[in-house]
Amino acid sequence: MKHLISVNYPESLALSLKINNREFEQEMKTKSLIKLYELGKISSGLAAKFLNLNRIEFLELLGKYSASYFYKGLEDELESDIANA
Repeated sequence: MKHLISVNYPESLALSLKINNREFEQEMKTKSLIKLYELGKISSGLAAKFLNLNRIEFLELLGKYSASYFYKGLEDELESDIANA
């Protein structure tokens, strides 16, 4: 099942960033997923999936946004990946 999140924002917000509404909405989605990853709420794989990226592309995206690759649960995630390899 899919759910939709709706956020009301003034058009001037996107204009002030010099981007169109579609780019602004994609930016909000991307930054939200990056923050959830940084907080350890979702895995890099899940964030990548929601952004239609592979895991490596998502990790590269973290660098673009100066976001940390590491979070509290990363060690457990890596151990799980190794066990499932």
